[in-house]
Amino acid sequence: MLLINMMYHHANKDVFSNSVEMLEAHFSYIKEHYACVLPGESITQTSVCLTFDDGYCDFYFLVYPLLKKYHLKALLAFSSAYLIPNSALLPEERMAFSHKEAHANYKKGTFCTIEELKEMVDSGHIMIASHAHSHTNLCLPNTDLELEIKTSKTLLEEALGIEVFSFVFPFGKYNATVLKETQKHYRFIFRIGNAVQSDFSGIRGLNYRINGDGMPTPHALFAPKNLMRFWFKGFLKKVLG
Repeated sequence: MLLINMMYHHANKDVFSNSVEMLEAHFSYIKEHYACVLPGESITQTSVCLTFDDGYCDFYFLVYPLLKKYHLKALLAFSSAYLIPNSALLPEERMAFSHKEAHANYKKGTFCTIEELKEMVDSGHIMIASHAHSHTNLCLPNTDLELEIKTSKTLLEEALGIEVFSFVFPFGKYNATVLKETQKHYRFIFRIGNAVQSDFSGIRGLNYRINGDGMPTPHALFAPKNLMRFWFKGFLKKVLG
């Protein structure tokens, strides 16, 4: 069996993004050719796990409707520092902020609100992962790992009334100390790496993800030559570390 973990960020944004049209065609292709799974689910055929980082508000307004349309599911990695109950701004106003402006303006609703996150979780289409507390590089000196890793889980669980058992490293950055601390609190841990694996046990305990931002075509990443390349990288990581 083969598990393909995909990584995305935005829709219709200036960077780290795909157009809504590209995502719709991409999702349609996945629906037709693969099973769509979430962490912890059984892998009985070649499967795809869709993961979106950060939880920008364009996910709620543009991506979530497509997931519902094609009956797909996604793991949404969210940083607990950016939780707000709701936003009074219009969708167009909230999505008008650039990628670089999102974190500084989070109180204006540049990220999904608690109300929106709850709605998506309740739909069954979305599972929430921790993306640390403040979306910082966890390898930086003097980083409060307890706050970023353990407390972020607690804050998300209390705000949304759910269990959070997946963690996505911000910027894909980690070291041995960070990994050890993360493994104390989460069952599934995701990184960047453009490799595939057999199931959610990952490669040496880590789930590698393929970058899906800026796709040239809806199915390019699933071309046999690319899947073989991703598989070979996963094999080398598993064997050589």
